[in-house]
Amino acid sequence: MERAVEAGRELLGPDEILRVEDLRVWFPLRRGIIDIITGKPRRYVRAVDGISFTVKKKEVFCLVGESGCGKTTTGKAIIRLVPIVGGHIYFRPNRSVLEDLWGHGAEVLEGGVVDIAALPETAIKPLRRSVQMIYQDPYGSLNPRFTIEQTLEEPLIIHGLGFTREERVELVARILEAVRLVPPEDFMGRYPHQLSGGQRQRVAIARAMILNPELVVADEPVSMLDVSIRAEILELLMDLRERLGVSYIFITHDLAVARYICDRIAVMYLGKIVELGDARRVIEHPYHPYTQALIAAIPEPDPENRKKMRNIRIKGEVPSAVNIPPGCRFHPRCVAFDEKRSELEAYCPRREPPFEEVEKGHYVSCWLYSR
Repeated sequence: MERAVEAGRELLGPDEILRVEDLRVWFPLRRGIIDIITGKPRRYVRAVDGISFTVKKKEVFCLVGESGCGKTTTGKAIIRLVPIVGGHIYFRPNRSVLEDLWGHGAEVLEGGVVDIAALPETAIKPLRRSVQMIYQDPYGSLNPRFTIEQTLEEPLIIHGLGFTREERVELVARILEAVRLVPPEDFMGRYPHQLSGGQRQRVAIARAMILNPELVVADEPVSMLDVSIRAEILELLMDLRERLGVSYIFITHDLAVARYICDRIAVMYLGKIVELGDARRVIEHPYHPYTQALIAAIPEPDPENRKKMRNIRIKGEVPSAVNIPPGCRFHPRCVAFDEKRSELEAYCPRREPPFEEVEKGHYVSCWLYSR
């Protein structure tokens, strides 16, 4: 069943569950009749423009950045909800899912690895048992016409889990208990509008977890919740990670949340990862000017700590992903470039900086450290 894509190459390490290599997601813009007649080339929104990272088993890997930086598109690409232009997404599912993928025409690579980016459409359904997503809006992601029982039973029916209705109801009850909606009988017959925001998000988490996936993409799962509820949901996600052995790709714009929940952080800007490393190290000792500005924007209640923090601001607005600036795509907004223009003029506006390791496990894409 297995076929090696490159002799001697290890696609995933023993502690890795996912490897993304040079992922690109471009959305074509509609051309007008004049553009077609004059033969102008098609233009694209380069939402994700060549990023690479790995996710380890039982790890919480964070993608952070401003709105429009491409983090949500990256998550959707990993579960094949958006078309992928280029790159690879190597993933190692469990044995039963792997056999199902192979039976649906997927190529299985060395070590029981599949390339999600290359899966045929017929293999997307089996993939859903291993890779799930929790959406930002718990009300918009739930069918208002379905009871909670029907919402949680639907993925079991689609994937043929639970041979009888009694077995499926028992699985629904167990997952409701796991997300702390107890007693489950009080919630099964309710509709989404009869639940609070926190309870709806617990149902959304239960729906993702009921298939027992290995990887869950959590797209800002607490941003629409009250502050008093956020810590409870984050604690629940961490508890499920320990109990089910699941890995998370946690998408957020809130570095304060990332500090609390994440093992590693990747900072995205305009479709690129500009800094990646251990969560605590990235937050306490950021290298990239963009990361420094994001961290400086975190509210700090302690006046003494506020004095120690450098007040770094970002100029202007995020450029369009259609017309990305040449060279370093952050340089038009970079304070460090303005301060050292004479030194960086030959680099930042002209060439894209390499993604280099500045200390063990800490990577940065910036000409301040690559000249």
